[in-house]
Amino acid sequence: MGTGPGLNTGGRQNLRRREMLRYAVVAAAGGSALGAGGRAGESAPNVVTKGRLKQSIAYWCFGEYWDLEKTCRIARDLGCKSVELVEPEHWPLLKKYDLVCALANSHWFDKGMNNPKHHARCLAQMRAAIDACADFGFPNVITFTGLAEGIAPDEGARHCVAGYKQIIGYAEKKKVNLCLEVLNSRVPVEMVGVPGYQGDHTDYCMDIVKRVGSLRMKLLFDIFHVQIMDGDIIARIREYRDYIGHYHTAGNPGRHELDDTQEINYRAVMKAIAETGFTGYVGHEFMATRDPLDGLREAVALCDV
Repeated sequence: MGTGPGLNTGGRQNLRRREMLRYAVVAAAGGSALGAGGRAGESAPNVVTKGRLKQSIAYWCFGEYWDLEKTCRIARDLGCKSVELVEPEHWPLLKKYDLVCALANSHWFDKGMNNPKHHARCLAQMRAAIDACADFGFPNVITFTGLAEGIAPDEGARHCVAGYKQIIGYAEKKKVNLCLEVLNSRVPVEMVGVPGYQGDHTDYCMDIVKRVGSLRMKLLFDIFHVQIMDGDIIARIREYRDYIGHYHTAGNPGRHELDDTQEINYRAVMKAIAETGFTGYVGHEFMATRDPLDGLREAVALCDV
């Protein structure tokens, strides 16, 4: 969903819900969350040979298979440059493996910036994440519009712009980006879609980004979610190239591996991203239905263009 556990207890509770969902998915696929990818002494030989795009692993998708240190070793061995959506207390471990946290958590996606009553909490969490990123030299903090909760789209956008303008100067000072994520509102499955999410279209989120008017206000272009809501992925990547701060991957339908069971042509999409001169990170954020290391290795190889 573009986020890991938040900087508060609610985020950790949501991570536990995601973990329960993931165990159910793997069990339904005939696997075992404890057994998949858990072979003693398993290795992940480097599959990156071109390296035009810096790749990242979203830790929440793989955290029940591997602890963070093992995930860091796998990321390093595969040729990835980041393990993202990891809490700041664990960032020294990333540094140990010469990795970054390409995308840091802040507030949760249900209560976001479209509602002024959530601004104080969201701004405080974004500020804390910005400070942590600045201290470690990491680039991006995630943010969300929130659920509509009866708020009209134009009103929600107005509240988002007003709220982000309260903190974007701080982000500029600290040289950290805020990345607003597009999420699909169509799929009524937890951690696959978010019914009622207000920022569910690329153009809607882009309007907010542009109105904030800062080079530090970016779009988090989640390819999976954009495919569901808008399609026309490559044209949108080219159109909004100057505003995109981070990418996420997953196969559609299902938010699973980037294999031939899904419809997105990831090789073509990655080539288009590389052609824009993108210098940020592409984060793999899919839920495995088979051996997670195999799926991750395939995804990294596919996206190495």
